[in-house]
Amino acid sequence: MNNTRRDFLKGTAWMGVTAMAAGCMSGALKITGGGTMLNWADKPLKKLRVGVIGLGMRGPGALHILAIIPGVEIVALCDKHPERVAMQQKWLRDNGHSPAKKEFSGEEGYKKLCEEADIDLVYNATPWHLHVPIALYAMEHGKHVATEVPAAFTIEDCWKLVETSERTRRHCMQLENCCYGEIEMLTLNMARKGILGELLHAECAYIHDLRECCYQDPDVNKPGYGVSGYMDYWRLKWNLAHKGNQYPTHGLGPVAWYFDINRGDRFDYLVSLESKAFGFKDYASARFPETWKARQNPAMGDMNTTLVKTVKGRSIMIQHDVTSPRPYSRINLVSGSRGILKDYPYQVALSKKRGDGAHEWESAESAEKIRKEYMHPLWKEAGEFAKVVGGHGGMDFLMILRLCYCLQNGLPLDMDVYDLAAWCSVCELSERSVRNRSATQDVPDFTKGAWMSGRPVVIEPVGLEKMGFKRDGEIKKDSAQLSV
Repeated sequence: MNNTRRDFLKGTAWMGVTAMAAGCMSGALKITGGGTMLNWADKPLKKLRVGVIGLGMRGPGALHILAIIPGVEIVALCDKHPERVAMQQKWLRDNGHSPAKKEFSGEEGYKKLCEEADIDLVYNATPWHLHVPIALYAMEHGKHVATEVPAAFTIEDCWKLVETSERTRRHCMQLENCCYGEIEMLTLNMARKGILGELLHAECAYIHDLRECCYQDPDVNKPGYGVSGYMDYWRLKWNLAHKGNQYPTHGLGPVAWYFDINRGDRFDYLVSLESKAFGFKDYASARFPETWKARQNPAMGDMNTTLVKTVKGRSIMIQHDVTSPRPYSRINLVSGSRGILKDYPYQVALSKKRGDGAHEWESAESAEKIRKEYMHPLWKEAGEFAKVVGGHGGMDFLMILRLCYCLQNGLPLDMDVYDLAAWCSVCELSERSVRNRSATQDVPDFTKGAWMSGRPVVIEPVGLEKMGFKRDGEIKKDSAQLSV
């Protein structure tokens, strides 16, 4: 099927008012020219000037990583609440860094930051509904942009980001940190080396009990305004109103790398099914009886399972559950013709030669040997360093390190706007499928055919010492970094 943008939007005209009520907001948008951003690189930015927008839950940790990367200058900080800006300026001073020259606050302070001439990269760590407008405004004002996940929730917004990136020739990267986890990068390295054989199937997830986090009342007396940082319950409200998988990229991003999605293969279609909604209301009724929280009727089912088929015949299962009392898991399972690897816990089984079976998991000793033998070169070089800095076990540091390294050296980014669009398209498509008895939904070809000649992602070590890092006595654990 020639699933271009015009074909896709033409085929969704039936959605109308029903789709708007369901939170699906696709519509027509004029297509402009430009050029593919696949494997595209800008001129080297040896001195990388950064503006950070959003200093609630995720922004401070990112800012603290950016501040220690040689060649990066924090030019501007912005948050709706000026006291958050002041708090991070103090952190910069207290930790031996130059404070940002410029400060912005208020509802539209981000526009003033994006309009500044001396900023190369806008780092967007705001609530979900601001991801797209800030990214678009930044690119229109000549800035590369890196946006927290999910970067977009609708097909319409995915196309807007793609076409604006192509037209302005500015990078638009989604900050999918889970692609840089140790086991995810181990899996990528083994897949690239053919250790798992022909890759056939993958399973991934975001299973994380977020009920306490979503319902927690903000405390303005704590840094970040409480553990959740969700001042007006924006994440809770979104999950109450929508169906489908509204947070697919933590699990799906790494799988897309293994399968070379948009670089030799692409998502073709999906179907989605979910359980009934119970967990949110049960939790709120028990913890907050006789309040507005207990009176909500969530639309989102507790467990969503989405199945994706790729053009080359691979299958992917994606699950989402943020309302059940279950241990955290992203599953991260990849099955190939020569073996299988999974996480939570990490296990691997390999056939010894072609045609052999693999009926049992490798022993703990053997699995550890495989982990060490095939550890990704980036983790070999910088993994222990990253763990010291922190941030989801170090993967936040590696993601931001690679982002800065690629921009400073004029290299294509590890994740581009097509990755953003393909991974985020699951939000609307899964909701649309669920609301239509798990009907099949085609995934648009955001690359407009360029996926057939796209080169796979290549992630090399950065050379820490060459970048200017000192391994001894310079880096300490940062208390702002998340560890879950």
